[in-house]
Amino acid sequence: MEEISGAKALLEALKREKVDVIFGIPGGAILPVYDELYESDIRHILCRHEQSAAHMADGYARATGRPGVCFATSGPGATNLVTGIATAYMDSSPVVAVTGQVPKAMIGKDSFQEIDIIGITTPITKHNFQPLKAREIPMVVKAAFYIASTGRPGPVLIDIPKDVQTEKDEIAFTDEVKLRGYNPYIPLRMDEVKKAVKLIYDSEKPVILAGGGVKSSNAFEELRELSEMIQAPVATTLMGKGAFPEDHPLSLGIVGMHGTPEANRLTMEADVVLAIGIRFSDRTTGNIEEFCVDSKLIHIDIDEAEIEKNKDVDVAIVGDAKEALKTIIEALRSNGIAGKEGWRERVLTIKEYYKGENMDEHPKLTPPSVLKTLRKMLPEDAIITTEVGQNQMWAALHFKVFKPRTFISSGGLGTMGFGFPAAIGAKVAAPHVPVVDVAGDGSFCMTENSLSTAVAEKIPVIVLILNNERLGMVAQWQRLFYGRRYSAVELRNPDFVKLAESYGAQGWRVADINELKDALSRSLESEIPSVIDVPISPEEDVMPMVPPGKGLAEIMGVT
Repeated sequence: MEEISGAKALLEALKREKVDVIFGIPGGAILPVYDELYESDIRHILCRHEQSAAHMADGYARATGRPGVCFATSGPGATNLVTGIATAYMDSSPVVAVTGQVPKAMIGKDSFQEIDIIGITTPITKHNFQPLKAREIPMVVKAAFYIASTGRPGPVLIDIPKDVQTEKDEIAFTDEVKLRGYNPYIPLRMDEVKKAVKLIYDSEKPVILAGGGVKSSNAFEELRELSEMIQAPVATTLMGKGAFPEDHPLSLGIVGMHGTPEANRLTMEADVVLAIGIRFSDRTTGNIEEFCVDSKLIHIDIDEAEIEKNKDVDVAIVGDAKEALKTIIEALRSNGIAGKEGWRERVLTIKEYYKGENMDEHPKLTPPSVLKTLRKMLPEDAIITTEVGQNQMWAALHFKVFKPRTFISSGGLGTMGFGFPAAIGAKVAAPHVPVVDVAGDGSFCMTENSLSTAVAEKIPVIVLILNNERLGMVAQWQRLFYGRRYSAVELRNPDFVKLAESYGAQGWRVADINELKDALSRSLESEIPSVIDVPISPEEDVMPMVPPGKGLAEIMGVT
């Protein structure tokens, strides 16, 4: 064995995990790693803030299904990662974050740029490591990637003291990983599967709720096959959007606070609800006490901790969604199940009834018309990321998604500023497809300095800003529930065109749909990043909406 440093061992271990890109910012405590990176063939993308580095790694992970990697130094570099790590944790995204740490002898002495990042991130990671010897690094990296990508995916942090990076030793590499107490594979309990099959077989009005777990397990074909077999419409959570093609006759769109009226209505009409890879969050269910009280609930989830955490269910299947759906499909097929044509007709009737609520493209710059125009101009495999707020909900409602892993958004944490750096990460992962960040002006301003990264690294993402000069969702709540008392929501924005140009990108401010089409066409043909400023009315609300604390039946904005 060759004697090598811990820093070199880290990069070699990452190469063995097929890491081809790292998003990060160097600093004193991680300089030995960056010195080795100088001669590495792993691409490094220099970010302008560590939060954006974590979001870029997250966007890469969501677009590929493989762990994204980010680097930061100790102290503020590490703490700046925290929001990005928490975002990945809440949405079960596999991210491996590597931080430098002060030398071992300086730990616990309030040294310069020392912070207990292990303690800080313990609640928002699946696991974290602090190797204290260089020889430990290969196994730690192997374990980190294994933990991040198996079972319910999530972020893992590796904190490496500086002297461990410089220490040299004869270091062995292995492809085996054994972790006591961690067993991500849980065999299906066939007694629960049989109960689920019987409920589905006997049902007259089944509905499927698909969440992010369908994406994590790549269960797209199985979901579609089951839906068509039993004629069950599919509603998705925000994290599940894209798990089922939204041009399919049985697609209902998203369910929940800003769900489509057909998704909310038919979910509440169902006699059996099959929930796959969802956690029954408040934004999905509304008032949990009123959610599907007349339905039998079947819950499939790989994380046993999610079972009956928020909602009691009739049947619980703990395990991988893909395996569970395959098993259910085989059992139903052997029983000779017939499609529920009467229910299908009901579904199509309800969808037709609400078709008028989902207006076609309008010549004016309304959010629905902007999103519909964007959909028409993009190929089916284009990737959309979103910021958080009204822009996010308009995109979820009006931008139809046809392919898996082409809609990327911050769900659980609701992180403003996520969409743009996530778009950069997604574009790095999928350089040959268009990537568009649907942004709000408030969110975009939080991480707009990533334009510098996109320009320097020649990553031609497109940012489409729905600009109402407001913190739009907060203003909507103040308008609807606080008597229009607008407190701290009005924004004084920069000139986004000049801002883009100052970074070396290109920008347009459009006045109508035709100008929007022209700007999109030019952006799609360009090899540099683009920013399209789309002014919209500050009074426009995202509708429909279920008020906070209400059930899905109490929906506003629907006639």
